Amino acid sequence: MRALSQDLSIYKELNLGKPPVGVKFSIPRPEGIKQLDKSLPFCEMINEAQRLNEPFYFSKENENCVGKVALGMVDMEVPVEGGMIGPGFGIYQEPRANNALYRHVHTFNRGMVNYVAFSTLDKLTFDPDLLILLTTPGQAEIVMRATSYSTGDPWEPKLTHALSCSWIYIYPFQSGKVNYIVTGMTFGAKAKEIFEEGQILITIPYQKIPMVTQNLKEMEWVLPSYTDGREKFLEREAKIFAEAEKLARS
Repeated sequence: MRALSQDLSIYKELNLGKPPVGVKFSIPRPEGIKQLDKSLPFCEMINEAQRLNEPFYFSKENENCVGKVALGMVDMEVPVEGGMIGPGFGIYQEPRANNALYRHVHTFNRGMVNYVAFSTLDKLTFDPDLLILLTTPGQAEIVMRATSYSTGDPWEPKLTHALSCSWIYIYPFQSGKVNYIVTGMTFGAKAKEIFEEGQILITIPYQKIPMVTQNLKEMEWVLPSYTDGREKFLEREAKIFAEAEKLARS
């Protein structure tokens, strides 16, 4: 795997409750990293990386949910693809609705990913495909503002009730778009009590990591408009609009 080639220390200044996690997809077995010695759902690997605070990788034998299907490590079983599982849990009305899920989620083609490596930021030695942050809404506002600070790009969260791992990992990698979800809103992770509810889980793909990192270094994190109170904000708002109008007429 390519060695880490960028300074990501700025993310430590967010003072997150749990450290950021880097993720790397790989066809060959990662070298110099231990294989996970247990089996977990794909989405829970984030927690495991934060708990261990040591790099690890997993293969299909270490994943015990549908994550290995989304990764293209195994074929989808007929009852799953046929939509026969969701109605039994009460999350879809009938198989046709569950089956429609697979027209929306992102997956890797079979055999394109054999291993997935995880590391917290402190121990990160490889160039990550994804950087994942678990944040409060206030911290998320700073990070998401950094995704559009220099481009004006919209924030476009995408999610389905099931197969949330597709949207946490694979959609950002394949689309090149930052994605975020509110923990506690997806079926499997909620039922298995994987994340504390109400956190904002943000995934930054490799295509956007340099830009977001630079914007975090450049922009003001805590805006005066957020701390001065309503009355001072309204005064500032009127002043800024008046100055803009004056400049437009000059």
